[in-house]
Amino acid sequence: MSDFAGRVYDLLLKVPEGKVTTYKVLAEMLGTKAYRAVGQVLKRNPDAPKVPCHRVVNSDGRLGGFMGERDGEAIEKKINLLRKEGVVVKDGQVMRFEKLLWKGEEKE
Repeated sequence: MSDFAGRVYDLLLKVPEGKVTTYKVLAEMLGTKAYRAVGQVLKRNPDAPKVPCHRVVNSDGRLGGFMGERDGEAIEKKINLLRKEGVVVKDGQVMRFEKLLWKGEEKE
């Protein structure tokens, strides 16, 4: 595992259950604009859902991808994981996205 990947996973572990964050927020917290690189790391997450990559969505609240897929069973799994945490998803969009968005401000 690369140092960058380890840093992404460590940061992702801080996202509370019932919250979501974005590829952009994670990248910025790591001091980079490499949003897509964050997505590539999450695509290869060997410890999902323990390392909760299902909590990462696009900056507009759309689901984005999961396990390297953008539809089908993988996205249904992402939706189910989020719903189990109380996150409502409708038509591929996180409802109340702004209220659920984690930017690292909560206590860890």
